[in-house]
Amino acid sequence: MTGSQDAARAEEDTTPTLRLQPPCERLSGCHKSGVCSRSYFWVVMVFFHVYILNVIALLFYVHYSSGQEDASRSRDAPGGGRPDAARPPSGAEFVRDVSLTRIDGIRVGHVQKVSLVKGKVHEMRTLSLKPLLFEIPGFLSDDECRVVMQLAQLKGLMESQLMVQDGQEELAKELNLSPEEIFNLLDINQDGQLQLHEILTHSRVRDGIWLTPENLREIYAGLNADKNNDGLLNLKEFRLLSSDAFQHFLLQRGVKRSQLVRNSRHTWLYQGEGAHQVLQDIKERVTRLTRLPSTIVDLSEPLQVVRYEEGGHYHAHRDSGPVYPETACTHTLLAANTSTPFETSCRYITVLFYLNTVDGGGETAFPVADNRTYDEMSLIQNDVDLLDTRRNCDKSNLRVRPTKGTAVFWYNYLSDGKGWVGEQDEYSLHGGCVVTRGTKWVANKWINVDPDYQRQARYQQLVSQLPQDESDEGPALNAETQRSSVHQEL
Repeated sequence: MTGSQDAARAEEDTTPTLRLQPPCERLSGCHKSGVCSRSYFWVVMVFFHVYILNVIALLFYVHYSSGQEDASRSRDAPGGGRPDAARPPSGAEFVRDVSLTRIDGIRVGHVQKVSLVKGKVHEMRTLSLKPLLFEIPGFLSDDECRVVMQLAQLKGLMESQLMVQDGQEELAKELNLSPEEIFNLLDINQDGQLQLHEILTHSRVRDGIWLTPENLREIYAGLNADKNNDGLLNLKEFRLLSSDAFQHFLLQRGVKRSQLVRNSRHTWLYQGEGAHQVLQDIKERVTRLTRLPSTIVDLSEPLQVVRYEEGGHYHAHRDSGPVYPETACTHTLLAANTSTPFETSCRYITVLFYLNTVDGGGETAFPVADNRTYDEMSLIQNDVDLLDTRRNCDKSNLRVRPTKGTAVFWYNYLSDGKGWVGEQDEYSLHGGCVVTRGTKWVANKWINVDPDYQRQARYQQLVSQLPQDESDEGPALNAETQRSSVHQEL
């Protein structure tokens, strides 16, 4: 009982009881006649109808208020809405009541015991702190490696890079950038001239041609771009070139697969309900390893399986892009409720599995792992390109040799200090060294988390409203995933 009801009852208890007399008795000159009876009847009926209408209005008000409170509670709990609930408004705020567990690397070489499979203890070794990188030998059994490769072959593998993608020119037009603005963006040291490494760093799109210093000099000569032949481009010379000029020039000359950013074949394997038991087991093991909410792992990308033939490679790159207010994560784009030309794959964690032991080459290289500082300008110096995994893998700070059954995983983002995703970890730069002998099989499990908590929560709520999930309660960010007992120091 509410306070107002108590007060009302107290007033009723203290107010003297008055006997209401019929109108005919209260009027001295009125005797009980037909006219008086009809008047009394109409007064009572009017009072009765007004009373009923007020009661009905009160019931509607209480019902409406309760519905609003329920809806508010649904919005406060990420993914806690009913399947038939309406999409939350863009301004709805979710209560941030969960933290993402982040494993402490302690120091390079530190070993932790990890309980991932019943009756077995794995050892997890810290390989670097920048990025936070771990290695787990024997994560997969020989049979599991064999099954994953067989399933990938049954599914069919496709070229990882089918063609060279254009679009930089169109993007520049969409952003309404002038040649001067583009020039200033490329001119990292702002000296008014574009050096070779500044052009190389910004001309390498994920599915483009891998330009080398030799390529650039050849292009300068072919396009007559460098008028004074000093290896530098000033603003006047740059204005003569389009954004895609370098890529178009090499396309006309013909492109070999070794000149692409990556040279491999891949496929995707679904790991949800109904998938092969081995695939489901791997997903569950990854959940225990990372100690993240199972809902986040379930809603992440499927397992990617990749095969590198002899000569295959993947130049140094990052699995995720930086997220700014103008960008949107690919996996939560629907929940972002906005349109933007800037999309990126928000992969909080990468788990890489080696499905076979490679006869020669094929290491995973981390060019700047545990560098004291990160300087983009130092990646290419004196024609030595640390991003080039075909030429300079031996110059990387860290290389992991592919061994069958071993898994390595690292964080692509730093922590925001509040238990959520922070800025991109620039040290997560990595690549696949060229396979010099034999074939290389790997699998990738990416854990997708949007650095914007509200978008991630809204995305999970939207997914929970899909028809196939009507029997479920809907995913929640704060699932029971604090598996602190899984990890022990050794």
